[in-house]
Amino acid sequence: QAFRVGALTTLSRNFQLEFLSPLVGRADVELIIRSGTMRDLLAQLEAHMIDVVLANSAPQHDARSDLRSHLLAQQPVALVRRPRAEPTAFRFPDDLRSQPILLPSLDSEIRVGFDRILELAGVRPIIFAEVDDMAMLRLLARDSDGLALVPPIVVRDELAAGLLVEVCPVPNLSETFYAITQKRRFPNPLLGELLTRAVKDK
Repeated sequence: QAFRVGALTTLSRNFQLEFLSPLVGRADVELIIRSGTMRDLLAQLEAHMIDVVLANSAPQHDARSDLRSHLLAQQPVALVRRPRAEPTAFRFPDDLRSQPILLPSLDSEIRVGFDRILELAGVRPIIFAEVDDMAMLRLLARDSDGLALVPPIVVRDELAAGLLVEVCPVPNLSETFYAITQKRRFPNPLLGELLTRAVKDK
């Protein structure tokens, strides 16, 4: 049985794998994963070309819409960097005036929230790169000396291996993960399995 997934290009691969893990390696399931923009993926969902869209924001829809947004998880967001020989205490957000930072692009909800926090604090960060792809952000965080703004789940393996360290959590900022589905007469039964498990694990 085929299960077709559309994932936002900017979505963490670790999160995608976590959600889809019950189907990975199953001999009776053919897992098909496509990435794209929210607009393209929702069009594919409405055309019945995919069974679910995984995203980090819920689309706007009215009461007549057939779309449903299921909140799967809320992950904290933190500043991470490569370990330093002499770690010093980090003062958030003041130290961002002098330390370069790698940020997700302005299309990202966490970037918008982060900018708002800094604006209220009167801090203008030194941005050395903006990236709209989480896989690239992860690589740059690993290979550069600056700070990076990410949900720790994105760099979980690097944190576990000691390649990166968490400098500080960002207060009042989190990333949300959604499964967006369409009301159908005959939904894919595998979708129900995944959503039930995700709700139990939340």
